[in-house]
This record gives sequence, structure tokens and C-alpha cells, in this order.
Amino acid sequence: MKRDERGQSMVETALLLPIFLLILVGILDFGRLTYSYAHLHMAAQETVRLGGLGKKDTAISSFAHNYVHLGDTTKLQVDIAPKDTVRKSGDYVKVTLRYPFQFYTPFVSKLFPSKFLIETDSTIRVE
Repeated sequence: MKRDERGQSMVETALLLPIFLLILVGILDFGRLTYSYAHLHMAAQETVRLGGLGKKDTAISSFAHNYVHLGDTTKLQVDIAPKDTVRKSGDYVKVTLRYPFQFYTPFVSKLFPSKFLIETDSTIRVE
């Protein structure tokens, strides 16, 4: 007696396709997170160079907002320590950049808080 197995591959596909798509979107999310962190880290390094050259905090902050291309730049937080009013030659200046990251993967977005912040910083000596 021969069995009819014509629907077997369709059932297997229906069972495995959601898992495959979830893994694929997770890989894309991890790639986006890695790219966003690397871009923000490079932006922090480039931004702190202005502080090392003695620029004012407003110029440093506007440069960071113009340099970062991760989406809405109004969400970018720029912290500069110490402030330009107390900074002098020989001191260290530290620029910290924070940007919220939103996951696309359904289960991963439930694990992390709604505002998952990517944070990078860089320090340089003022000339």
C-alpha cells in the first residue's frame, strides 16, 4: 500500500518558515545594532577632536548632530564634560553620545526596554 505524501513539504514549510523569518530578522537587527554602535563610536571620536582644538560646546554639539546619520538626529544626546567655560589647555574633554535604538524582531523588542540606548564616549586632551 502506497501513502500519499503530496502535502508533506507544504506542512514542513509552514512549520519552519516563521522560525526562519524570525532568525533572519534577528540577524538583520544585530547587524543594524552593530552598524549603529560603530557609527556612533566614530562620531564620538570625530566630535571630541573639536573639543581638543578648543571649540565651544555649541559647535561640538552641532557637529555631532550633523555627523550622525542614524535616523532622527533630534533624538541624539550629546554630553560634553567639562563645559567650555571651565575647560583650559591641558585638561581632558570627554564627549558622550547616546542614541535610542528600536529592535524590529518581535521577541527581542519585548526583552529590552522601549528605549534601548546605544552609548559611546571618547576623551582627548585639549591643546
